[in-house]
Amino acid sequence: MRQTRLISKMKKVVFLTGAGISAESGFSTFRGNNGLWDNYPVEQVATPQGWKENPTLVTDFYNNLRKNLIKAKPNEGHLKVAELEEHFDVTVVTQNVDNLHERAGSSKIIHLHGELMKVCSSDDPDNPEYIETLDDEHLIVKHGELAKDGSLLRPWIVWFGEAVPRMEEAIEAVSDADIFVIVGTSLNVYPAAGLINFVPQSAKIYLIDPFNVETPRGYAVEVIQEVASKGMRILEQILLKKS
Repeated sequence: MRQTRLISKMKKVVFLTGAGISAESGFSTFRGNNGLWDNYPVEQVATPQGWKENPTLVTDFYNNLRKNLIKAKPNEGHLKVAELEEHFDVTVVTQNVDNLHERAGSSKIIHLHGELMKVCSSDDPDNPEYIETLDDEHLIVKHGELAKDGSLLRPWIVWFGEAVPRMEEAIEAVSDADIFVIVGTSLNVYPAAGLINFVPQSAKIYLIDPFNVETPRGYAVEVIQEVASKGMRILEQILLKKS
């Protein structure tokens, strides 16, 4: 009971993370220089239409992506986010499909765009009964492999043109934030970019990114123009000093 009361008094910190936080881990981002879209048109590997036209190509694409993911390791940016749980009630809302936040130790993670290490039914993608989690020993989905409902097994990824099933959960988390931190995202991908509109007026907002990111007008945003690892070191010092 005493521990519950202490947790309830912790300030709520909500992170919105994008591809930039995983870039230092050597995991390819989908946009920017040398992004995955440079080699594979988005229409072929990240749309329902692309899946219908060539499920073999799509399956191979995500099989290869998983091989790259297991070679990647959480960087200091991921680790610092997880470490802040010692001092704050932390929720991570991520646009990334990798599992680097999990592997770094974060305990509350909302994946907006799905998870690379999970596969699901083609007919009923968000039915938990048909979602399966892969592991390092079983990364490869075979061509023609079926889900439990008899449909083709597809990646549990939110493709372009599909609804974002955990958006309401993310809005609820952001609406209750004392501190909102944006790390490694251009704020160009919707609906995730619109989450800033749900941040309480009393909350402090920080943005960590090495590039110039245009923030919506009307919001006081403290910018830390650094890569995720260095930016998180700076943010940690700021937050712990203020707490």
